[in-house]
Amino acid sequence: MSDETGPQDSAGSTAPRPEPLRFFGTTWVNHDHGYGLRRIGAAVGSLAAAVASCLVLRFAYEGLQIADTGAFVTVLVVAMFAICSALAFRHTWDGFGARPDPQRQASLRGLLAIGFVGSLLAYFFRSLTEAPGEKLHRQEYEAALARHAKRGARRTGNPSKKRRRA
Repeated sequence: MSDETGPQDSAGSTAPRPEPLRFFGTTWVNHDHGYGLRRIGAAVGSLAAAVASCLVLRFAYEGLQIADTGAFVTVLVVAMFAICSALAFRHTWDGFGARPDPQRQASLRGLLAIGFVGSLLAYFFRSLTEAPGEKLHRQEYEAALARHAKRGARRTGNPSKKRRRA
């Protein structure tokens, strides 16, 4: 959750602001200002990028066939892209529900770059149900609002004058 705060409430304190999502800004909060169209655009765009990426990979495969590198190298390259794409899909999908560990993210950077098709497909499938990352951001935002409301609630009366029950 970002440390930015929103407009001031009646007590003078500032309420937390929602963190913007890539391609969605803060439209995910109330599903307004073209949220549905943005979700459709994100889904279509990520699927189109995945298809284009698969075509590029097909050209690379054909290049291996023309180069006559042998069956072992061809199988190795195809397996590498398939495994890395599956791992990238899983990592990206899990990243929509929990903040990824920055050290693990840095160590997986190469694998995620090779498996970019899996990341694009995860983005596509998540866009069919919600803005990617919306669930996580909504949980964090609602928790921040609850903390803010609790912090802003004032006690009434003097606690030292409270009657004790016998």
